[in-house]
Formats: sequence, C-alpha cells, structure tokens
Amino acid sequence: MLVWRPPLTLRAVSSSPLGGGWGKCSWVLNAQVPPSYARRDPEQHLRGLATSLGLRGRGVGTLTAADVGLATYAEDRGVQVCSTVGVDCVVFAAEDGDSGAGRGAVGTINVFVLVPRPMAPSALVNSVATATEAKTQALLDAGFSGTGTPTDAICILCPDGDEEVRFGGPRSPWGSRVADAVHSSVLAGARRQQPS
Repeated sequence: MLVWRPPLTLRAVSSSPLGGGWGKCSWVLNAQVPPSYARRDPEQHLRGLATSLGLRGRGVGTLTAADVGLATYAEDRGVQVCSTVGVDCVVFAAEDGDSGAGRGAVGTINVFVLVPRPMAPSALVNSVATATEAKTQALLDAGFSGTGTPTDAICILCPDGDEEVRFGGPRSPWGSRVADAVHSSVLAGARRQQPS
C-alpha cells in the first residue's frame, strides 16, 4: 500500500471508490490487490484497510492491481504527481462496450496530483480534465492504443485558503504544470510495459 498523511487537511476532488467526489482530505491510500480481485464492496474494503492503518477523518482510497512498489513520481514547478500504472487493459473510452475487448483483463492507472496553491472548485474540476488528457497523451506516446483503462481513478488535491487559482486548463499557469507532471509520471510507468 501507498499511504500519505499530509500535515494539513487538503481539498480534494476524486473519482476514487472511497472519498470520491468533493471534500476535505486528511489522508490518501492506494492499495494493491491481486489481478483476480473480485470484491463488489471496494469502499468497505478500503475503509477496513484505513482503520487498520489508524487513518482517521475523511480520506481518499483507491485500489489497483499494478505494483505500487513501481509507482512513478514527477514534479513540475511545484505540482507533484504520483501514479501507479497498470496497462494490461487499455481501451478507448468510446469503443463499443459490448465488443468484449479486454474482458477479463485487468489494469488500472491511479493518478494523484498535489497543487500547492488553493484552487477554486471549477479549477479543481478543470484540472481533472487536464490530468486525464495528459494521461491519455502519455499512453499514446508510449505506444498504447487507447485512452485509459476501464477502472482508472484520479485525485486532485490542494490546500485550503484564499486567493484561489481560478483556472486549471492546460494553457493556464497551474493547469500546464498539472499536465506536464501527469504526462511525465504516467509515461514513465507506461514505458515499463510498452507493447512489443
């Protein structure tokens, strides 16, 4: 497991099974599970793991079959990113869901982004789009044919405070840093598993 306990409570927007949505965040947990993982209660599973680790308050928890020991880190002008990259089931988001492509395969890309400035809610949401676009660009640059995996998760974190950053798009000052750091982190992880 990867566990992070920031010294101060942060704002978070996340698609994670535990702590997903918008709210405060006192800790982040990314737990590795076997490829055969079939539980239908990931939120309860993560809550139990958090309790066993003594994690208190609201947090964000994700699961992955990727090796968390191979997490990739990147930093760009203050923005920090940690990714666990599993690419055994890269698909295009809009492909035919009934095609059966990749059925039974596993692979999850979990991306955690820390922006060191307070962000307006709209900027946080925009940063999710920016980070997702950068993840997809990294997959294509690494030679994969797809936009992500069916179980990817993302979490954007920032401190509380006034003087909020208002924009998170890829051409905004902080959004461009998010894009560059996510691209670097996911690309490094994906290149370890490049298709032959």
